[in-house]
Amino acid sequence: MQCTPEEIERKKRLAQQKLAQKQLQSPRRYNLENYTNVLPSPPKTQFTFKNQSARHNFKPYEKPAAVAQFYGKDKVVTGKCSLITEERFVVELSGFSSQAIDLFKTIPTRNYNVRTRNWDFHVKDHNLLITKMQSLQPNVVIDKLPLYVIHCVNREKTDYSNIDLSKIDSELASALMPFQEEGVRYGIDKNGRCLIADDMGLGKTFQALGIASYYVEDWPLLIVTTSSMKNVWEETIHRYLPSVPVMQVQYMTSGKDYIGDCKILIVSHDMMSRTYQKLLEKQFGVLIVDESHTLKSFKAKCTKAATELAKKAKRVVLLSGTPALSRPNELFSQLSLIDDKFFGNFFEYSKRYCDAKATNFGWDSSGKSNLQELEVVLMRKFMIRRTKDDVLKSLPSKTQEVVTLDVNLNEFSEEDRKCLNALAAKYQNQKKSAEKHAILLTFFCETAKIKIPSVCSYILQVLKTKQKFLVFAHHQKMLDAICNILRQKDVKYIRIDGNTTSEQRKYFVDKFQLNDQYLVAVLSITAANAGITLTAAKLVLFAELHWNPSILSQAESRAHRIGQVNPVIIKYLLAPGTADDSIWPMLQEKQKILSEVGLSKDSFDNVAVTKQQTDKIEALTEDLNITITEANTLDITSYFKSTSSESKCESSFGDNSDIFNDGFDDVLSTIEI
Repeated sequence: MQCTPEEIERKKRLAQQKLAQKQLQSPRRYNLENYTNVLPSPPKTQFTFKNQSARHNFKPYEKPAAVAQFYGKDKVVTGKCSLITEERFVVELSGFSSQAIDLFKTIPTRNYNVRTRNWDFHVKDHNLLITKMQSLQPNVVIDKLPLYVIHCVNREKTDYSNIDLSKIDSELASALMPFQEEGVRYGIDKNGRCLIADDMGLGKTFQALGIASYYVEDWPLLIVTTSSMKNVWEETIHRYLPSVPVMQVQYMTSGKDYIGDCKILIVSHDMMSRTYQKLLEKQFGVLIVDESHTLKSFKAKCTKAATELAKKAKRVVLLSGTPALSRPNELFSQLSLIDDKFFGNFFEYSKRYCDAKATNFGWDSSGKSNLQELEVVLMRKFMIRRTKDDVLKSLPSKTQEVVTLDVNLNEFSEEDRKCLNALAAKYQNQKKSAEKHAILLTFFCETAKIKIPSVCSYILQVLKTKQKFLVFAHHQKMLDAICNILRQKDVKYIRIDGNTTSEQRKYFVDKFQLNDQYLVAVLSITAANAGITLTAAKLVLFAELHWNPSILSQAESRAHRIGQVNPVIIKYLLAPGTADDSIWPMLQEKQKILSEVGLSKDSFDNVAVTKQQTDKIEALTEDLNITITEANTLDITSYFKSTSSESKCESSFGDNSDIFNDGFDDVLSTIEI
């Protein structure tokens, strides 16, 4: 069948269309005539430099303008303000700024400290300085003083010397010494919410009862104390507050005790934490917390219980001769009991005074910062503190001395020597603080065992003087060894440790104080460092150390306190080549921090150093059945101040700062090994 010309033309057009469509869909064949570039065309005009061609103006080694401007940018200088006295504050800059220096010179009360290279000003010029410094932003940025600090120092001091104490029970008022009356008036001036931080042995119990007696209309009164101090509080109340019926003074021994009718309730810290819901129902208007430093951890159950009770009470009186045992972060929970709104929260407090920072292990608040300011805030707002030197001019002196024991008397077997050397090396090489804690604890235990012969031989020498003395130790094996040698020599002694009840403590203390035949008091550092008076002795020996300088100071005050008529000598028995080499410099550094906050005037830097007398050693070793062996010795005297500008403690302590900053004090204070 023949196609018409029209059909042939139509089919031809269809075939051409199909071919063209097929060519467009094929990836291998391109129709260059129909191909269009999808990329944008270059600009028709090229950039040209003024008066020059682009080719001749090209400089390959010149930095781009943007980069040059970036590297040439001025570095920001930061600064912070902090109090150094009640009237002056200092500005510490992170770097040099001529603009800031010129501005500082315009402040009327300016002063440049050549030693610290910092500028300080009067507090009244604080707002003026901050306002002027704003003109230097963003090149210079200054952090101003916290508002609570400004309010604290600007508040006028009140004269509380004329406060009438006639409301206090007459028996108690007549027994108060002048400085104790001042403490009572201070507490009244603070509306019954304060921290009495007087030195150990200055009668904080009397002052607390004086404040409580003044606010008798706010009773019932709750007294939280240690188990060993129960009898002391009861006796003091019965004797000096005769207006309170004996039957209305109660000591809580169980959560089932009926406390409905009592006016004064005495509880232990542990009992408070277990029964605080029941105590809240009683609605105590006055709260006294003895040894308040035990509440240093705001996470502890005891602290949480005390916090709830303090919120309900109108008057809160805290008592502690050592409010912070070693670090500023231990103060926050106690200060919050007095005023929980002053610092805001622990985060702000720790940033300001603990040099706190975020780490891989959480929020680290174990440091220190702005300690001079913290001292001013404490003394103006929260605390009154007097030392024995301040108020008891007639109190005999206290002398501290270190005795380096003769290592040849120690039982250094070859195995012991290898063990000590291995522990010492492992401790120095370990970087993680948790592992260092475990190593040092083991080192400490081994040290006690090895020191026993030399400690006992020294005690035998002291016994020849026929004088009364105290000897403190930590480990049970050391306490047992000392008691054994005393029994062998038929020496009468008392022993107070963690197993001694409060009734036994009182009986033993009376024996030592009143009976001249009892020459020695063998005491646990952690169990007998507070709440007892042993002024019959004028010599105190420490057979072992403790991690906390405040614990040692409390132990020293068992003899150096009101009632002591003789100069007191404190002797620390240290053994070279043992854990004492590591613990002693830690104590020195912690003591410095407490001194900077104004919580201690003691120092372990300038103590006298003597060596154990080794004459007649053969006779002593026969008594103790000791074989003398040679041992490698370390010179522990290098840890004390000498003519050189830096002691071994100051030069080497940085290696051990991690174990110092970590919270290891609580571990040792709760165990007796």
